[in-house]
Amino acid sequence: MSSNKDLWSYRISPRIRNVDRFILLMFTIAGVISVFLLADWWFRPEHVGDWWFYLIFSVIFWYSVIRIILIWINYLYIRKPEQITPAQGLKVAIFTTCTHGEPLSMFEKTLAACRNVTYPHQTYLLTDSDNPEIGRLADRHGANLLELYNTEGAKAGKINRALGMTTEDFILVLDPDHIPFPGFLDNVLGYFQDEKVGFVQVSQAYYNQYRSFTARGAAEQTYTFYGPTQMGLNGLGCSVAIGANCTFRRRALESIGGHGIGLAEDLLTSIRLHAKGWNSVYNPVIVSRGLVPEDFGSFCKQQLKWARGVFEITFVELPALFSKLSFWQKISYTAISTYYLTGLITFFFTLIPFVYFATGAMPAHMSFVEFIIHGSFVVVMALGIYIYAQRWMAHPETERGFHWRGMVLKYACWPVYSLGFLLALVNVEIPYIPTAKKAVTGIVTPFARPLVIFVAAFLITVTIIYLHRRYLTPEGELVMTAEKTWGMLGFMTLALVMTLAGLYAAWGARNLKEEDPWEQIDVENINTLTDGN
Repeated sequence: MSSNKDLWSYRISPRIRNVDRFILLMFTIAGVISVFLLADWWFRPEHVGDWWFYLIFSVIFWYSVIRIILIWINYLYIRKPEQITPAQGLKVAIFTTCTHGEPLSMFEKTLAACRNVTYPHQTYLLTDSDNPEIGRLADRHGANLLELYNTEGAKAGKINRALGMTTEDFILVLDPDHIPFPGFLDNVLGYFQDEKVGFVQVSQAYYNQYRSFTARGAAEQTYTFYGPTQMGLNGLGCSVAIGANCTFRRRALESIGGHGIGLAEDLLTSIRLHAKGWNSVYNPVIVSRGLVPEDFGSFCKQQLKWARGVFEITFVELPALFSKLSFWQKISYTAISTYYLTGLITFFFTLIPFVYFATGAMPAHMSFVEFIIHGSFVVVMALGIYIYAQRWMAHPETERGFHWRGMVLKYACWPVYSLGFLLALVNVEIPYIPTAKKAVTGIVTPFARPLVIFVAAFLITVTIIYLHRRYLTPEGELVMTAEKTWGMLGFMTLALVMTLAGLYAAWGARNLKEEDPWEQIDVENINTLTDGN
């Protein structure tokens, strides 16, 4: 991990060279060939087991493979916009929100950093709290307090009410836990010289990832997205607005009736703006750092909120606006809005060994050895592309790697993602709960219970298999079923390892020391100048 000082220096993604595009193209061609070879082997008639099981298995497996191919194609369009110096005299506002229960000491840092942003602007603190200290806090840092009591729509609702109370032409939406660098606005406002640009998004980075396994994993899940993925989306005209660090043109927001309201309000706003014909820009610079959840329970609550909100967009918003989006916007937003199907997909693959041992049903008559051989070529190409694309991360010293903690959290959250899907399917609402700014310590979250149930089911199943094969299975049958049995046990064991790692993350909250990470930040010594990245 780099020193704390390194986190507070301006970072920018490296330029894209022609040789880089050529290497990515070669990787992609090799990857697509490996996928075709796998498909040629996969869809052989002799591989069909129980046809309904094989059909479901194939649809889910190849849906996952297609998502990987789309990522490869996205990387081929990676684009980094040229820096544009903004014109002087633009009317700019910074909106940050404050709600009940959020630590006021955090706002001391956020508002002090907003005051230090060099481009002339007005800072507005949007609050629904009646705590008189908030007003004094705003006064100390030259921020305008907007008291927005009884506002529906949580954060987005406050933004929309504030739009009606202000006049600035450009609005930076900044989460209250994010500390902006002095040069933040200088890195975004220049792009609005193009009158068609509706919003400019910059990278999202963090300063508390050192705090726990969960914090590190939560940060790892975002590194690739805020590096090559968003840069590719930028090249395709599909940059996504994120809840923090996004600067909007007022006219763009007004053209869609204000900021979208929902559990995934940022994605909702992106889709509406693109459907209305506005362009977007993604500038891969780190000019702000914020917080990630530090305990597994808080992380799961965040993921449940996002999953429920994104599935609502999948079912309602995206179909309604689909015809107004460009071809690549349709592809990109479909892929993004179905991301949380990974919960049901993971559950399905986790369930297969249990179904086999309980009923003998197999999704396909495939040799495990042949499957590993054919699939390994795709895996090697995917890893090669994944690692190579990391050269465009803005802060490689802290962001590059295999991100295995992020993969653990993604696996461990399959019950959360599945629950989000079910809640959206039956249209059950859940409240908008801001992401926890401080760790919930001393307890193991109830979100860990499905993981404990899996471990118990694994132990019971393995015990039964051992006893049955040791004492009841004829020797000839033992030989004939050995490969399938060991293959299924291998998949179960892999799932067990990921589950135990998830439980480790959940257990970590018991011993996590309480700390206010923002107290260590010296907002007067943030380096806003380029360091040569």
